[in-house]
Amino acid sequence: MSFQNFEVQPVAGRIGAEIVGVDLSADLSNDIISEIRKALVQYKVLFFRHQQLDAKGQVAFARRFGEVTTAHPTVPSLAEHPEVLDLNYGRTVARANNWHTDVTFVDRPPLGSILRALVIPPSGGDTIWANSVTAYQDLPPILRNLADQLWAVHSNAYDYVTAAVDLPEEIKAYREIFTSTVYETLHPVVRVHPESGERGLFIGGFVRQIRGLSSTESADIVRLLQSYVTRPENTIRWRWQVGDVAFWDNRATQHYAIADYGDQSRHVQRVTISGDIPVSIDGKHSEAIKGDSSAYNRIPVPA
Repeated sequence: MSFQNFEVQPVAGRIGAEIVGVDLSADLSNDIISEIRKALVQYKVLFFRHQQLDAKGQVAFARRFGEVTTAHPTVPSLAEHPEVLDLNYGRTVARANNWHTDVTFVDRPPLGSILRALVIPPSGGDTIWANSVTAYQDLPPILRNLADQLWAVHSNAYDYVTAAVDLPEEIKAYREIFTSTVYETLHPVVRVHPESGERGLFIGGFVRQIRGLSSTESADIVRLLQSYVTRPENTIRWRWQVGDVAFWDNRATQHYAIADYGDQSRHVQRVTISGDIPVSIDGKHSEAIKGDSSAYNRIPVPA
């Protein structure tokens, strides 16, 4: 695929590209936005170095790709910016150092996420993304056929064993907020990308159980499938600089924020774009089990 309005520099072999020659604070033409979207679907995560964006500009850029969600279904937003999730890791112990796809516990997980770097530690604090489409393609046929048939329950509720561990008070307080409304959704383990038609593994850190299997059986199968997602061949690691913006396709990726910077400050802000209801390879849609996410997505629930 060729691009006329900017330079695309692939960063890793299977995922990720840096976009050069685009000022995200400018009034970008529809042609540029269309090409960015095509690049997003192709490369799964895009990087823009040294941008001069504020929170308002970040939201404005996100709106060019669809309806913007509220900051999070349960976690409070940035003051005066209901669309912005403020992640200031110098002031909180809650960190996203686990493999996940954003907000998969609702029936309409985000189309994409846009993350802006405000403060970055001198060393550490990188983020890794994984391509869930090439992970699916890597599966041996027998595992691919199994995955095609599976459905998984995703939830923001922590399992009993994890919740029972003696945790610091700060983490307990954050978890109380995070689970203040419990959501559960049944998603296909393999979803069809609505734009590319590609099949990808749709699992990650919010999966709680495979439908029809015990918790032990579920954990074993999810761990096996997840090992293909996180193979180094399917990943890219980004070394942040202040002003960087990352835009990833939440329908075809997982990511992991590496917590290797101790008590140094790492401050980023995230905006998410409303997505559609995932569809399985046989055309069936995800189903909400618990929790109403319509306020988060700002999309009325169909009658």
